[in-house]
Amino acid sequence: MRDLLVAAAMVLAIAALLVHRPSSRAAIRPSSSLTPGALNPDVTQANIHETICVRGWTKTIRPPVEYTNALKLRQMRVYGLTRSPRDYQEDHLISLELGGAPRDPRNLWPEPYPRAAKVDTIENELNAEVCSGSMSLADAQRRESAMKHADG
Repeated sequence: MRDLLVAAAMVLAIAALLVHRPSSRAAIRPSSSLTPGALNPDVTQANIHETICVRGWTKTIRPPVEYTNALKLRQMRVYGLTRSPRDYQEDHLISLELGGAPRDPRNLWPEPYPRAAKVDTIENELNAEVCSGSMSLADAQRRESAMKHADG
């Protein structure tokens, strides 16, 4: 019985090490050549209060899931990503909230979870700064692009 308890304790200890070990995977970042970003020509500093600052506006221009899922699979191959497509969100480098091009492949990339969810908060904060007038649209777009290319 004692041997069985010792063996069980060893199995649990090894499992705990495997579950809690730091990831050896490098951060996945958008490629500057594959995903440089692209802007929506319908969004300008002059019309932000009719576009990106209108609640629900991004829903009117968001590409359909069928389009983004197919693009995600193609881009995963190009990026050399081998995990499940469910591990990624096909995300806009320049977010729709900041005037990014909705369907341009140069503005979309397979962003890994959980990073994708964290970045959504930053995108919303930048949108709020633009809409309040405390930051220009162009500055917010540059900041978002730089952040995603540097941090993923």
